[in-house]
Amino acid sequence: MKAYSFPQGGISLEDDTAPSGDSFSLAFLPAVSLIPLGRRPDGMSGSLVSVGDAVSEGMLVGGGRAGGPANVHASVPGTVVRRAEWEDGEGRSCEGLVVRMEGSFDRLGSGTEDGTGSVQTELMGYGELAGILDECGIVEMEGSGLPVTEMLGRFRDSGRGTVVARCVFDDPWLAADRVLCSQRMEAVVEGAFMLAWVCTGVGDVVFAVSRRERKLGEAMLAEAKKRGRSASLVLTGERYPQRNRREMELVLREYGERERRDLGSLLMLGPATLVAVHDAVTRRSPILERYVAVGGSAVRNPGVLKTRIGKRIGDLFEECGGFVAPPFRVVSGSPFFGETVRYLDEPVGRTSYALVAMLAPQAGMRREKDCVSCGECRTVCPVGLDPEELYKTAVSAGLGGKAAAGPSGCHGCGCCEVVCPSGIGLASVITGGAGEEPDA
Repeated sequence: MKAYSFPQGGISLEDDTAPSGDSFSLAFLPAVSLIPLGRRPDGMSGSLVSVGDAVSEGMLVGGGRAGGPANVHASVPGTVVRRAEWEDGEGRSCEGLVVRMEGSFDRLGSGTEDGTGSVQTELMGYGELAGILDECGIVEMEGSGLPVTEMLGRFRDSGRGTVVARCVFDDPWLAADRVLCSQRMEAVVEGAFMLAWVCTGVGDVVFAVSRRERKLGEAMLAEAKKRGRSASLVLTGERYPQRNRREMELVLREYGERERRDLGSLLMLGPATLVAVHDAVTRRSPILERYVAVGGSAVRNPGVLKTRIGKRIGDLFEECGGFVAPPFRVVSGSPFFGETVRYLDEPVGRTSYALVAMLAPQAGMRREKDCVSCGECRTVCPVGLDPEELYKTAVSAGLGGKAAAGPSGCHGCGCCEVVCPSGIGLASVITGGAGEEPDA
C-alpha cells in the first residue's frame, strides 16, 4: 500500500525522554482543582458561579453566552472556594475557579466513562448536533482550542467534504493520542462518522495514519466495517511536520488524485476531539478529563496519565516520580513548539496533550552564535523557503516576518530551529509569532 508524504524537507523527531504510547495510568483525583475559564480578554468564558457555591460533576460553570467562547464545566464535584488569576508563559491573563472536591460523582465509576454509546446520527439534524456540541463545550483538543462548531460551520457550508481522523504521530510527544486510539478506538471511529453524516449527509471518512501505524489504521477500518460503515485508509509519511494541516492536505489531495476521488473540503480532527464529539452526542458529556503525556529529561518516570481537567500540573509530575533535578524549563505541548509553563500550580486544560519538564541541555540552552550559512535550514524547510534569508531580512527590518507567514509561507513548524547548529530562533523571528502550530 502506497504511503503518501509531503515532497520536501521535514525531519525525523526522536526523544527518549517522552513516554511510551503503549499504556497509561489513572491519575489520582485532585483534592483541589483549578478549573480554567479561559484567557482574557478575548478567550475569557466568564464565571456562572460564585465563591461558596456548590458544583456537581459536569455542571456548567463558565461561558453560556451565544457566540462566545466554549462552555466550561466542573470536572469534579465540590465547592468553589475562590477565583484565581495568573499569567501564562506568553504573558496572557488567565482566570479560573478553585474547587475543593467533595460530594459524589455522577459520572465517575458509573461504568460509562470508557464505554461506547450509539445513536442514529443519520437522523440527527445539523442544528441538533451543533447545539449538543456547544452545550458540552467541545473544542479542538489538539492545539487550537477552537469550538468545534466553528469548524463544522465552515465545513458544512463548503458543500461536499470528507472527515479525516488525523492519527499521525510524527512527534513522540503525541503519545497520549496514541494511547487514546487504542483505548477508545470505537469512539474515535464513531465520532468521525457522526460528523460526516450530519454535516454532509454522506459518510465520507478517511483514517490517516503514519506508515509505522498501519496496523492501527487497519483496526480502525475493521471497526468501521463491524459497524456497517465504509471508510478509507491513507498511510502517510513519518517525517515531522506531517501532521500539520498543510502537509496533511498535500498528501490527501495526492491520494485523491491517484484514486480518482474528489475529497472536497477536509475536516481534520485528532482522536481526542473525535472521542469528545462521540461522548457529547451519546452521553451529553462535556470534556471532564483527558490523556496527557508527561515526561522530559527532568522527570524520573515519564508516562501517560488519564487526568481530570483542572488538576495541578505539578501533581502530575509528582505522580511520575517527581524531578531528578530542578527543571530549567517546563512546557505544555511538545518541547519543539509548546508554550512555557510559568507555575507548576497552573491547571491541566482541554488542550494539554503533553507536559514536558526539561533540564538545560534538552531545553536547547546553548549560546546563540552567528549564522554560518551552512544551509541546513533550507534542506529541512517543508515549504521550500530560505529561512536564513528570511531571518536576516526580518532582523534588519526590525519588524518580524509576518509578511512571510501564510499558506505559501512559513507556518512556524520549527524544523529550521531544530537543525540550526548556531542555535538561532529562526522560525520565531521569521513568523513574528504569526505561524500556524503544526497540530492546529
